Amino acid sequence: MCKYLLCCFLSVAFCCGVCAQTSLVRECGQKEFHGEVPPGNYSGIAHIGGNKYAVVSDKSATDGFYIFSIDVDSITGELEDVRYEEFRGDSLYGGDCEGIACYTADSTLFISREVDASIVEYDLNGKITGRELSIPSMYKNGMGNYGFESLAYDGRSRLFWTVSESTLPFDGVRATSTNGVRNKLRLTAFDDGLQPKAQYAYMMDAPTAGSKSSQYAMGVSELTALGNGRLLVLEREFFVPKVKIGAFVMCKLYEVKPDDEYLIPTDMAMTDSTKFLPKHFVCSFMTKLGLFKRSIANYEGMCIGPTLADGNRTIIFVSDSQNQYAGVLKDWFKTIVVDVDE
Repeated sequence: MCKYLLCCFLSVAFCCGVCAQTSLVRECGQKEFHGEVPPGNYSGIAHIGGNKYAVVSDKSATDGFYIFSIDVDSITGELEDVRYEEFRGDSLYGGDCEGIACYTADSTLFISREVDASIVEYDLNGKITGRELSIPSMYKNGMGNYGFESLAYDGRSRLFWTVSESTLPFDGVRATSTNGVRNKLRLTAFDDGLQPKAQYAYMMDAPTAGSKSSQYAMGVSELTALGNGRLLVLEREFFVPKVKIGAFVMCKLYEVKPDDEYLIPTDMAMTDSTKFLPKHFVCSFMTKLGLFKRSIANYEGMCIGPTLADGNRTIIFVSDSQNQYAGVLKDWFKTIVVDVDE
């Protein structure tokens, strides 16, 4: 009997070790750094070394990136300080820059431009190198403001990752605040040759909103590569009613592991038989606009932060305040602490 129980215990322990996934340790509070962070439209963030991070804005005068220093408490994972340092850019402009990723192989940065569905390389001085990812034609038409919000690079697998914010017209109807539709997305990988390598089917949750809105956005706003073959996916729902009070942003963080079983063809629309990647729930958080509380935060950027003293990892989030719109929105930053299975 004891031998049987031991075998069962070892079997369960082995399974848990193999199947272990990223889990939330704690959620830290969101903070603003008035006077240290100028009003902006910050939409993507990437770690470039030490306490330095490259941040993109979807409305900067020219395309490029800002350098921020971000300090995180090494025990709690709470943000201690965030400071703007400088902007580095080149001749491109009006690109609606949304995502940024550090390409560790060449110590360069790639930035996604929503306006023309391009993903362009910059050196660390903000100069264009002339290289860019080869984007499949399906992304070149019909994305509009639902294009490449996200961008990540996995240095271990040597793959870039991106996904359209919402469903491509090619694949069906997009979610609205009233139709209850779940967005069907194409998670796309690119190799070191900057060529598309694979696409995987990803399905978002159903909208939580159920009434008409004055403004609404439902989509994946960011991806982060964990370096273990898995990705974090940030699902973001932004609902604004006509009266404005009661507006909310719901953020849900999932982990996925792309697997060949969920590969989809690039020249065929998704169907009822399409198999979607399994999603592992990590955490969720909601911010709201009330009569007296103005904590609403439209989180669009996310990246891996420092490893803490206990070995857990931090995830840093940055919000888009639309230049601190109407004096209501703020440039919020936030961290969570996670236990990542390597």
